Amino acid sequence: MYVGRIVAVGMNPKGKLAAMYRVSSRSFPNRKSVVRENAAAIVPKEGFETDIHKNPYIAYNCLKIVGSVAVATNGSQTDPIAEKIAAGMTIRDAMIVSMMALDYEKDDYNTPRIASAVDLKSRSGWLGIVRHDGLNVRQLPLEPGNAFYVATYETNDVVLPQTESFEAQSADEACNYIIEFGVFGTMTNPVSSVCAFETDGEFEIAMGP
Repeated sequence: MYVGRIVAVGMNPKGKLAAMYRVSSRSFPNRKSVVRENAAAIVPKEGFETDIHKNPYIAYNCLKIVGSVAVATNGSQTDPIAEKIAAGMTIRDAMIVSMMALDYEKDDYNTPRIASAVDLKSRSGWLGIVRHDGLNVRQLPLEPGNAFYVATYETNDVVLPQTESFEAQSADEACNYIIEFGVFGTMTNPVSSVCAFETDGEFEIAMGP
């Protein structure tokens, strides 16, 4: 099943939080993740830089750490969400304001914007999506050993049944998890993944595969 891009929030059996993002693509698979200090981005692979002229939505910051919060999304909404949280706005309001302002992507598929966030202080996880027909942002009831997800297609609403067991013990394992484990293993055309995983009271960022 092809669902496009995916974001997920989870808590492993030891209570460690994670925010995860996966790029899946049929049209532009020649991309990779790049990890920077407190951030990560999706960019074209060497030799495919001109792809951004074909589709302006394929390169963006996909993850940012701001204080106790990790934000992961499928587009340019990452930055304004993180900036508004840094300015004191709640995760809920930062997602709503930023995603409503940017709206869904104006490509051939009306691709939704999706977002995720986890907060070390409140021990909370959030998912959001804006589609051509609506906006849904909500806090998820994270418990040890589970994760919730939303994707751009097919599973493209924030609902409680979209959950999966979450056993990852590190940032690298979380990146592999959203690529090949459980329900994610049935989702086709994976390209790359990025994760912020709680380690010693802060976030560690990893990328895969």
